[in-house]
Amino acid sequence: MKPFISLVVLTSGLALISATPVPSDDRMIVHVLNRVAFGPRAGDVDRVKAIGVQRYIDEQLHPERIPDAAMSARLSGLTTLGMSSREIAETYEIPQLQARREKKQEAAQASMSDAAKPPAMPDPLQQKANRVVIELAEQKMLRAVYSDRQLQEVLTDFWFNHFNVDARKGPDRFLLTEYERDVIRPHVLGKFRDLLEATAKSPAMLFYLDNWMSADPNGPHPGTGLGGRARGDLPPPGRGARGRFGVIMPPRPRPSPQGKNAPKGLNENYGRELMELHTLSVDGGYTQKDVTEVARAFTGWTIQNPRLGGGFRFEPRIHDTGEKIVLGHVIKSGGEGDGEQVLDILAKHPSTARFIATKLVRRFVSDTPPPSLVDRAAARFRETDGDLREVTRTILTSPEFFSPEAYRAKVKTPFEFVASALRATGADVQDATPLVRTMQQLGMPLYMCQPPTGYKDTADAWVNTGALVNRMNFSLTLASNKLPGVVVDSLQSQVDSQSFTRAILGDDVSETTRSTVAKATSAPQMAALTLGAPEFQRR
Repeated sequence: MKPFISLVVLTSGLALISATPVPSDDRMIVHVLNRVAFGPRAGDVDRVKAIGVQRYIDEQLHPERIPDAAMSARLSGLTTLGMSSREIAETYEIPQLQARREKKQEAAQASMSDAAKPPAMPDPLQQKANRVVIELAEQKMLRAVYSDRQLQEVLTDFWFNHFNVDARKGPDRFLLTEYERDVIRPHVLGKFRDLLEATAKSPAMLFYLDNWMSADPNGPHPGTGLGGRARGDLPPPGRGARGRFGVIMPPRPRPSPQGKNAPKGLNENYGRELMELHTLSVDGGYTQKDVTEVARAFTGWTIQNPRLGGGFRFEPRIHDTGEKIVLGHVIKSGGEGDGEQVLDILAKHPSTARFIATKLVRRFVSDTPPPSLVDRAAARFRETDGDLREVTRTILTSPEFFSPEAYRAKVKTPFEFVASALRATGADVQDATPLVRTMQQLGMPLYMCQPPTGYKDTADAWVNTGALVNRMNFSLTLASNKLPGVVVDSLQSQVDSQSFTRAILGDDVSETTRSTVAKATSAPQMAALTLGAPEFQRR
């Protein structure tokens, strides 16, 4: 019998042929479902076996062809998901700011002594405002568990983390809904250059990395039409507030000074992170001079009425119109095109191709990315002008992806662990809010990673005794049907520990795990021990 030859049709009309057969046994199908998806559900292995691994991967690379109507029903109660940033600001942010001003005025006029003041009560407007990020986190979990467009969800998580924005910085929590929905999600399988520009012009990113305040120190320049200066001073952040159902909103990092206290001049935060974290990498060959020149190119990229949920605007009066030299390229246009040219330079730079390829290979294959695969993925990035679908295809159809060394080589992040546990047990999530709280308890609050690096994607960040104990506690709570808002019915009929373990972990289970699960005296205990097993912590 001739070996199976995998054929991937390239956009150039050529074909990339791999002489390595694509395995189709249950073990490898589980591997694929743990990487391309958030783990297998009941029946997934049989379905992939029926259509073939190659076809499954190709389907997932084209989410627009996959019907996903059931997700609309799952998300229907989360009313903020369809709102624009302006609508969110009008409904949640502005009333909260007005109430704070009134409270501050009342406090200044009050004559009561501290001893006579009544105890502070939870702020209902604060709780209402928290709902925006809570609902965003709920939809992220629900999509990971139930969406049939699994690769799209995996990549949305990956690219949001790559272009990280912390919800706790100033008004960013009111901007993230639009950021993930309209900036990240539509571009995860498109051209990298388009994704890069979308993030550069996003109010969420402009505020997070302070570029909305960056101005030519020699400005403003007259005669170009100001049209209203972007302002957005907010009260200083307070202590963490308790949201609905007891979800704690961690204290927000103190935002950069704004309004009358805003720094007058160049801000290099975005220019530095654009090159170090978004494109070239820290070893990508740029200098401090390049950082300054890039920051100059992006002066004037700001936000129209940030406190009203406004969008991107270019303000020529605060733009540095002088000549810039970035990575040896001379930029002379002197307008919004300066930043556009920088994005062109960075998107086409070989260091960007290698950096993006390395991160994707680390996500899908191993904490130690195989150099041979990184080389091919980077080459594909350059050949296709940064076509992320084709770069991802190169990785998911590679011999390295299917190699024995890649099997269970990755440790699940808390998000991946919770999503895969819910999928494995067939859980019915009727209210995802407790799962948002679970993510905080597991050390990975959704949309609240403070540094622009995002959450780490390697085992060292998530493997420690305390973390494993917390995962076991979650497993027991879930399997025992004690997690509010989540129902697990299918476990009650399971009595055979071996068949149950095989259904979730496959046949490749250590004797230690097998004997431990066999000691379970009930279906919930059996499920908890299986979900807490070392094999389930990996993907």
